[in-house]
Amino acid sequence: MTGMVGTVTGTVRPGTLGEVMIAIRGGVEAFYALPFDGEEVIPAGARCAVVDYRPQEASRTVYVTALPDVP
Repeated sequence: MTGMVGTVTGTVRPGTLGEVMIAIRGGVEAFYALPFDGEEVIPAGARCAVVDYRPQEASRTVYVTALPDVP
């Protein structure tokens, strides 16, 4: 999971679970998302990168950071 790119579908912000869609296993799956640094706000529609994934702690939850917009 680490290093994969997804699209935010539910705003990611501190103190609440966001949601991202990630292409995996030939389809697209939804994952809960938290900001990796604990402070970043990533709006719906933004691209993000998975920085950490700890399935033993909270399955289907990834820690993400925003990717810059590329023209």
